[in-house]
Amino acid sequence: MLSTKEEAATKAEAFALGANDYLVKLPDKIELIARIRYHSRGYINLLERNEAYDALLKSEQALASELAQAAEHVISLLPPLITDGPIRTDWHFVPSAHLGGDAFGYHWLDADNFALYLLDVCDHGVGPALLSVSVLNVLRSQSLPNTDFRVPSQVLSMLNETFQMEKHNNLYFTMWYSVYNKTTGTLDYASSGNAQAILYEAANVPVDLFTPNMLIGGMPDVVYKSSTVAITAPARLYIFSDGVHEVHLPDNTLWGQDRLKDFLAKPTAGESELKALYTELETAQGFKGLEDDFSIMKVSFV
Repeated sequence: MLSTKEEAATKAEAFALGANDYLVKLPDKIELIARIRYHSRGYINLLERNEAYDALLKSEQALASELAQAAEHVISLLPPLITDGPIRTDWHFVPSAHLGGDAFGYHWLDADNFALYLLDVCDHGVGPALLSVSVLNVLRSQSLPNTDFRVPSQVLSMLNETFQMEKHNNLYFTMWYSVYNKTTGTLDYASSGNAQAILYEAANVPVDLFTPNMLIGGMPDVVYKSSTVAITAPARLYIFSDGVHEVHLPDNTLWGQDRLKDFLAKPTAGESELKALYTELETAQGFKGLEDDFSIMKVSFV
């Protein structure tokens, strides 16, 4: 604004009406040019900021679309529920907003042996999701060389050799792999990293199924160990990723495995107990959506 008035009230009114500068007639030429240059630079910076913001918004929208498509692809590969027979399954999978690297599955290897597995790739995004899908396809097609898929330790060892992290964008993963033999009633299992499962039999006492093995992809030539447990029906086996229990609460503590075990030990009326578990976690943390993928399978031995 250019004016002959110098009163402070007049200047204040001008700024209140939207002026971004105020000059008293007639201004010095050097001062006028300096102010014009100052406001020009500010306007150019504003345009550049808005352009950068629009580009960022478009990039975020494109990334969100890619994550949604990747999540849909992972979900499409998850197995159908088994509702009849001596082995029955249920599962619940809710990808996080940033999409982790969780995937799981089960299938019959032959007439007697039933394989169950769950993996969790480090980090979030499309890359970890693609790696989890690759591993899932390898397991489903049984395409690892020189591997007896009825032997969990062999499966983990060959996965480790095949998916070394330096060849896969520095991504590694944890895994729980098992094979149930319906004739002998035994479950052979092996876990890597912090992957584990919980077994409940008639006494409803939780039994941790865990073997101390290195994560998959960390270094070559690792020897993996497995273990065996006899299962007496009726029994329930829960296989899950750490997103099921490592949930941060408002008091800066974790929901934790002890609460998970207590929850799974109690029957849940109405909806699936796995869906009820997810609702319980959302309620405990105080807001919708979990920070990590929520992946859990329930296998019932009838």
